[in-house]
Amino acid sequence: MMKRLLLILAAAMAGASLLMTGGGATRADESVFGAVPLGVEAYIYGYPLVTMEYTRRGLTNVEKPEGSRAPMGQLVLMRKYPAVDDHLVTAPNADTLYATGFIDVGQEPWVLSLPDAHGRYYLFPMLDGWTTVFQVPGTRTTGTGPQTYAITGPGWKGSLPEGVKEYKSPTAMVWLLGRIYCTGTPEDYAAVHKMQDEIKLVPLSSYGKAYTPPPGKVDPSFDMKTAVRDQVNALSVDEYFTLLAKLMVDNPPAEADKPMVEKMAKIGIVPGQPFDGSKLGPAAREAFSLVPKIANEKIMLWMKEGIVAGDMKLENGWLFTTKTGVYGTNYIQRALITAIGLGANRPQDAVYPTSEGPSVLSSFSGDKKYLMHFNKGELPPVNGFWSLTMYDKDYFFVPNPINRQSISARQDLKPNADGSVDLYIQNQSPGPDKESNWLPAPKDKFILMMRLYWPKETPPSIIDDTWKVPRVKAVE
Repeated sequence: MMKRLLLILAAAMAGASLLMTGGGATRADESVFGAVPLGVEAYIYGYPLVTMEYTRRGLTNVEKPEGSRAPMGQLVLMRKYPAVDDHLVTAPNADTLYATGFIDVGQEPWVLSLPDAHGRYYLFPMLDGWTTVFQVPGTRTTGTGPQTYAITGPGWKGSLPEGVKEYKSPTAMVWLLGRIYCTGTPEDYAAVHKMQDEIKLVPLSSYGKAYTPPPGKVDPSFDMKTAVRDQVNALSVDEYFTLLAKLMVDNPPAEADKPMVEKMAKIGIVPGQPFDGSKLGPAAREAFSLVPKIANEKIMLWMKEGIVAGDMKLENGWLFTTKTGVYGTNYIQRALITAIGLGANRPQDAVYPTSEGPSVLSSFSGDKKYLMHFNKGELPPVNGFWSLTMYDKDYFFVPNPINRQSISARQDLKPNADGSVDLYIQNQSPGPDKESNWLPAPKDKFILMMRLYWPKETPPSIIDDTWKVPRVKAVE
């Protein structure tokens, strides 16, 4: 049976839209040839919203803030960089401390008050349910002085207190993902902690009043151990589309999504209604069960196909994209970023070049020594900060004798005689005179990730491709 289904699906995914039977044609929503490709499109379209919902459930399923979780309407204040042996989050950073949380603006607005940052670099992106960054208060956009915002939901109308600026969210679900730059010294930790403690988040009805958030509601049936991505990918086609249809009521599609919404209706995916597979013919219904598998493979394949399309870039061994945060109708790009980097910023705020080896044919390995060379005046062009982080093959920090997980300008890098800068990426120390420029590597495979926060938008710039990340080369 599986072989027969795969043969049918191969024909369907090749682009056929109608199944000819008896000299006529069945409706596209009744045939395998129409239903399965539409189902894959719909799955990819809805992937960010379903993933955001599962992320929200997992990160808010507690009675009070603890660790990386906090109830709805409360902030998680991360007080330090993740420990080197902390494997809770993949690709952690050693540059910023977070202030994050989920809010529901469907019933009433929420007011976010940000204190004076005293010139410190920070950003507080706000993501809607579809992962679009709809506003980004912070150093780049609004400066570092005190500021207060009311985040309102779709359809909300009303008046706001004086001095409170409205940011309208397209969806009821909002994820706040504040990041505050920190050098990691005890003194700087204390300064950032003070700033974190002065951030306030309250419902509009409690603004200006004493407010104590209620305890969170815990759902004991939610799986708190399995990764969100694995849980979403394991949903049956009926479970997935029923949840998507439910979520689309409070998190409505954008106006530009109207053609996609009309397509989905043809196969029984309608906002507010359980997925009705009875609209599909028997063969289509049978084949439809494979939609999640096909769609997920297509999403991950975009990591390579997106290079040809121009959405992803592979330069000097570094894979990155500047198509993040705002996606329009580029649903496949949005789905890929959801899968590999949920919560991504707009490129004006951050770009994350990542490399697994000097070339597509070779991986980094700790049994070799590597050099990353920057010509004089050609260190990463940013207005915020840049760093280069070391991960093991599973995207976790690497234990090392100097406890350095990332390297950046704050290491007081030592230039060469001609003004150029070399970074030494290797397992053993390059020697006391070069240790300021050393990024320790594990003994086996490793991965490098650059973080370019607030990259410059005028040449040289990674955004317009007038600056390129140098290749990391193996040396003898």
